[in-house]
Amino acid sequence: MENKIKKSVATLLAHIIKVDNRDVEKEAPLFCRLMGEDFNCKEEEAKLFLKQIIAEDYNLDEHLTVINHALSDNKLSKMHLLEQVNHIIYSDTIIPEDYKEFEKIKKALFS
Repeated sequence: MENKIKKSVATLLAHIIKVDNRDVEKEAPLFCRLMGEDFNCKEEEAKLFLKQIIAEDYNLDEHLTVINHALSDNKLSKMHLLEQVNHIIYSDTIIPEDYKEFEKIKKALFS
């Protein structure tokens, strides 16, 4: 189950990078740090994880469901995850679509 949650959180964080067409190499250190905080992800593992997620198709709603189920009533952990999403968002130029995505994610986690 932990690998499923790890994959879903990684997909969520990578999603922001992907939808903004951000430079993966530039965003990789932050992604690696965030994944390392919660999942003891080593830098090389996180970089590989990020590149795989960026390259594949995924259903974000399915990953949000996995996260929501895993965190169930743990609002503090959900807030922490939103904070991480926010870190990814403001690590580069912010566009209005970024916060549309943020609001979509927040709604999915807290509805």
